[in-house]
Amino acid sequence: MTRSLSAAPWLLAALLAGCAAPPPPAPPAAPVPSAWKEGATADAGFWRPAQPGEAVQADWWKRYGDPVLDRLQAAARQGNPGLAQSAARLRAAQAALAGARATLAPQLGLSASSTRAQAAPGGSAASSHALGLSASWEIDLWGRVAGAVDAAAASAQASSADLAAAGLSLQALVAESYFALRAAEAQEQLLAAVLAAYDQSRTLTRNRVQAGVAPPSDADQAEAQYQGTRAQWFDAQATRSQWEHALAALVGQAPAQFALPPTGQLPAAPEVPLALPAELLQRRPDIAAAQWRVAAANAEYGVAQKAFFPALTLSASAGFRASSLGSLVSAPNLVWSLGPQLALALLDGGGRDAARAGALANVELTAAGYRGLVLGALQEVEDALASGAALQQQARAQQLAVDAAQRALTVAENQYRAGTVGYLNVLSAQASLLAGQRSLIELRRQQLVAANRL
Repeated sequence: MTRSLSAAPWLLAALLAGCAAPPPPAPPAAPVPSAWKEGATADAGFWRPAQPGEAVQADWWKRYGDPVLDRLQAAARQGNPGLAQSAARLRAAQAALAGARATLAPQLGLSASSTRAQAAPGGSAASSHALGLSASWEIDLWGRVAGAVDAAAASAQASSADLAAAGLSLQALVAESYFALRAAEAQEQLLAAVLAAYDQSRTLTRNRVQAGVAPPSDADQAEAQYQGTRAQWFDAQATRSQWEHALAALVGQAPAQFALPPTGQLPAAPEVPLALPAELLQRRPDIAAAQWRVAAANAEYGVAQKAFFPALTLSASAGFRASSLGSLVSAPNLVWSLGPQLALALLDGGGRDAARAGALANVELTAAGYRGLVLGALQEVEDALASGAALQQQARAQQLAVDAAQRALTVAENQYRAGTVGYLNVLSAQASLLAGQRSLIELRRQQLVAANRL
């Protein structure tokens, strides 16, 4: 017996050595450049480098200077169902963290029982009464319980970052939906004004046909131009209504309860201050959430690895046990116990190995997800810089094109009245001007969206 006891420590050491496993791989370093590839586009006036120490504006949408957008953002923050779901997930993660931390503390319980039993047929019945307290505490020798707490804490931090990311995404979606609604209004108002002008041209053409100075085909062409533009006007109205419905859903209201007075005015695109890549990534809550998920996965891997180690629990109990309820709480009936318990599973059919392999795969999964998210974020910014600068140039060129088309239409109308050109020249000039004006409105919307995505 003495020889067996002396060999026990060596046996335990051998078991623990067999349980050892290599540490999980560190998350791959994401390739973060020191500067933006499209940094030269700052000269276009779309963005500017952020100054050292310049604070990030939490209510960034206020740089558009639109009080209606301000009110929509406040309403979405209060009533959006998706944001409420993210907040509930955070509370659930915080509750899970509290539960994990509770396992670090000793557990205390109270028990009471009263039984009456007969040992054999015909024998006398005996009563047994008990009242006691029991306590147990797992001594976290290997850090398994602390690792579970770390995993829960990292998951809670990830949920907190998810909530911030959901709020930021909601703000961006509200802003872009609002820009689309105002752009649809501008298109609708433009088409309404053009329809009024086309109606005058239609009347003029009919009069010229009736006077015999223009062929009947001119009146048909004018009518076709008018009705085709009228169809576009109806489409712009429907588009505006759909964006209003989308905004209603974002702020948590039914479309029938939500309405925005039309203005047809798009806010001006601001010059956006942009930080360096590393600083910008540190500010993004979705990147932070991915980092916390990597940390949680590493902690869970540590827990799975330490499941191979024995668990040491210290238990204690004290109470009273007696056959008579009246004399239960008395010194002669006091019973107690105190002692440690060491438990180690020797065979589990490979369950712990499978759990450890799954945890390691989750580490690799979250690390790859983090790297992909960083690359995607860098791409989004580079795309916004490139498109924003190009849109600035496009808008300037399109404005020049609209000005030229307006002059060309004036010349064509004068020539038509003088009888030197046919009505087809007027139609072509009208169509060119309208297309240019509509494109200019769309370019302004795209500029706002590009600024919104930085």
